[in-house]
Amino acid sequence: MIEVQRPKVGMGVLIRKDGKVLFLRRLGAHGEGTWCPPGGHLEFGESFEDCARRETLEESGIEIKNIKFVTVTNDIHKDEGKHYITIYMVCDWASGEPKVMEPDKCVEVGWVDWNNLPQPLFLPIQNLIKQGFHPFKKFSQSHVL
Repeated sequence: MIEVQRPKVGMGVLIRKDGKVLFLRRLGAHGEGTWCPPGGHLEFGESFEDCARRETLEESGIEIKNIKFVTVTNDIHKDEGKHYITIYMVCDWASGEPKVMEPDKCVEVGWVDWNNLPQPLFLPIQNLIKQGFHPFKKFSQSHVL
């Protein structure tokens, strides 16, 4: 029997604070050395909001609030043979100072200007930018879960 490969579901959490967003530099996984917001895999039975909270806390040690769904990207990592559907949530910082919580997965974390993002960017973020997304624009209620 041939095993059918299916896309995995990822989560990107765009956390806003004082006109900046939280980004980290990836280590040890596909996209190593690239920059992206906190995120990870959606777990079975988990809500988008719960996943955003969990991944943010696990990766950066901070709490978030005002969590809203904004869009998805279809991300085919050809060189790594991976395919992800990435769910994007936008939210606001609630408390805590960001720090590297998983040194085997991330080497730097900090607040960055959306109009001057560090390079290179992780493929899902490149695809998000191609959609014209901006984390400080107002979102319609139809995009809120």
